[in-house]
Amino acid sequence: MREEFNRERVEELIREAKRHGPFHALTHEERDATRHEFLSKISKEEGLWVFGYGSLLWNPAFHFTVWQPARLYGFRRRFCLQASIGRGSPEKPGLMLALDHGGSCNGRAFHIAPEKIETETDILWMREMISGAYDARHVQIRLPDRTVKGLTFVINRSHPRYIAEISMEETVRLLATGEGRLGSCRDYLNNTVAHLDEMDVKDRYLHAIQQKMKELDHRADIA
Repeated sequence: MREEFNRERVEELIREAKRHGPFHALTHEERDATRHEFLSKISKEEGLWVFGYGSLLWNPAFHFTVWQPARLYGFRRRFCLQASIGRGSPEKPGLMLALDHGGSCNGRAFHIAPEKIETETDILWMREMISGAYDARHVQIRLPDRTVKGLTFVINRSHPRYIAEISMEETVRLLATGEGRLGSCRDYLNNTVAHLDEMDVKDRYLHAIQQKMKELDHRADIA
């Protein structure tokens, strides 16, 4: 939902998070500085490709001309970001997906027209760079017929919300109970898997988590 990503909404989310304790957030100026730094290093004549691997699959929020199935090498999809806002809260903390180092990842590449790069990356940065938990990266994105240069957001391993190691059992527990103003982690997982399935992408990691969550629900039903 595009209307969710504006300065007033971002400030509201940050204020809400800080009411419950310390929360690191970038200022609008800091966030814009990282965006302008990224944009200063790319050629805008042919537009900008953006690689999506989680909620961008079904809710990109920014305007794009076309999307294509895509693969990114060197990074893998993993629940490694603690969520205390959005799809988590202090009472019901959750986890979010991020791109962590190693392996490869299938997703979607969205093309932003040259004349829309300024406005649409502003939306993207308000969506992805509230706290600095991600780093904007120049990457090589493999499309069905060629490789293109583009943008994606990978985990900032020095960020306090980064989780280096977490068991499958703890991952499932947090996803089963995590919930915030933007919805539940359970819905986030199921939406991601459903849209990957539509693309005929079988993510063994996500399917294993989904199966273990079903087993957890079954045990709860018969308890």
